[in-house]
Amino acid sequence: MAEKVVPRRHEYPFFGAVSARWMDNDVYGHVNNAHYYSYFDSVVNEYLVRRGGLDIFRGPVVGYVVASSCAYFKPVAYPATLELGLRAERLGRSSVQYGLGVFLPGDDLARAAGTVVHVFVERETSKPTPLPPRVREALEAIERGPPVP
Repeated sequence: MAEKVVPRRHEYPFFGAVSARWMDNDVYGHVNNAHYYSYFDSVVNEYLVRRGGLDIFRGPVVGYVVASSCAYFKPVAYPATLELGLRAERLGRSSVQYGLGVFLPGDDLARAAGTVVHVFVERETSKPTPLPPRVREALEAIERGPPVP
């Protein structure tokens, strides 16, 4: 089995914060693997709403998660504040693959890293549609580029 490459903080141009909750810990005393996906979803959608102007409630276009994965390197536990790095790894006509890294404050190496693929669709038909211009512009800003304030 190939050795996992642990991403570093500088590889992510945008960061969002998520607080681990008491209920996220499992019987082993660390955040259960399933909760990482909700952290990913929170940071991706925060970025799309705030930077890309995506109207998740009434807009004609929405993003559907069609694939996701996560690799775990070092555990985290409640009551941690997690810093999630976000980048756009691959932009298509109607889709994007995000790369995400989970860090504790002061960490240079990710505790976990994953990918999420969104396909943007028309809300009414669920048929793929081109990325809205403002969303594309926001995603181009985090294509492994310089940090986004």
